[in-house]
Amino acid sequence: MSETEFLIIITPSKDKMFRIARRLLVSAEEAEDALQDVIFKLWRSRDKLTNYKNPEAYAITMIKNRCFDKLKSKNAQNLKIAHSNYEDSSRSLQESVEVNDSLRWVEFHMNALPRNQKLILQLRDVECFEFSEIADILDMNETAIRVSLSRARKIIREKLTKTHNYGIK
Repeated sequence: MSETEFLIIITPSKDKMFRIARRLLVSAEEAEDALQDVIFKLWRSRDKLTNYKNPEAYAITMIKNRCFDKLKSKNAQNLKIAHSNYEDSSRSLQESVEVNDSLRWVEFHMNALPRNQKLILQLRDVECFEFSEIADILDMNETAIRVSLSRARKIIREKLTKTHNYGIK
């Protein structure tokens, strides 16, 4: 496989891979390191990429596993999930403050989810993967993914409702 063919296959997945790594790791630098490691491994095994029916799912699985390995390492004591929020300049200051506050609460509650629910929520709602693709990436069946996603959304919804109602039932 030539460099051009490799880039045609991997480039569309690179941003998704980075966002997943960024969600799972503490910083952009850690995510970039993980992404670089995975792309290097993919490059070394580039001739095998054509054997996969969905190279993107394979690459996403690799980045997920690399991030989990980093989190399990002894240097991972201070790692936590982080996610940067994007700003929209067309909003008023009040709207921007409210949106940023809501996004911080979503991130806060998302961080409290079990690892699998967090990853499924990221892949489905942020990265917009199909259930079949998530099933390939996580090696789970689609029904289990739907159940886990539903539970994660319910937990986030309940916590956000409680947060926005200031804990009043």
